[in-house]
Amino acid sequence: MQKLTAIIPTGNEIHNIEAVVASVNFADEIIVVDSLSTDGTYEKAKELGVKVIRRAYEYSASQKNWAIPQAKHEWVLLVDADERVTPELKSEILKILKNPPEPIVAYWIGRNNHFMGERVNYSGWRNDAVIRLFKRDFCKYQDKHVHAEIIADGDVGRLKEKLYHNTYITFDKYLEKMNRYAWWQAKDYDKKTGKLTPYHFIIKPFWGFFKHYILQSGFRDGVVGLTIGYIQGYVVFMRYVKLWLLRKNRQ
Repeated sequence: MQKLTAIIPTGNEIHNIEAVVASVNFADEIIVVDSLSTDGTYEKAKELGVKVIRRAYEYSASQKNWAIPQAKHEWVLLVDADERVTPELKSEILKILKNPPEPIVAYWIGRNNHFMGERVNYSGWRNDAVIRLFKRDFCKYQDKHVHAEIIADGDVGRLKEKLYHNTYITFDKYLEKMNRYAWWQAKDYDKKTGKLTPYHFIIKPFWGFFKHYILQSGFRDGVVGLTIGYIQGYVVFMRYVKLWLLRKNRQ
């Protein structure tokens, strides 16, 4: 059996820390990577008896790339605080670690997403998947501020079972998170976006809504799907507003 390190990045996750640590209790090492939380997350993690390391937060990929080399074991399972490893996923991971197939160095894991208290079946989240089980020395995150994915130096497989994912706390908190994402996306898009035009402020936000609500069947998710569609359009609009502000050195 190959040994496993579970890494959990946190930032003011007192409401999640106990449950997420419990969901990875099968790992041989658990590391909580805390971004200088002020709500008691750090103290609670220490009480749970796991290894806790701290670093000021820059952006997600930077934090994770700093943490990964500190894993004691070759195989790493990275789980965000708002995710849970289900018993079925745990069994599948342990089965793989008994005899990891070569030359696979990483695995995509699907996510069952929940939003506003409801399971999201469509709205562009249906086939959501992330690389979260991987070999420490063969993988790192893209240097992007938002939605960075693992770059794997080798073959990537896919697990059948999925993570449980619930990013929603309250609607206001979610909008705050989307506003942060818009700022980070503005930085990522600065180099690859030319002159800002009505296309960026009107067409692209409308397309964001249309894609999630119509093309990706968000209407089948009811009010939740409608909300996701509107938020996606809003985030695209704010991305370019914030890019406009960024280029004018305004906040």
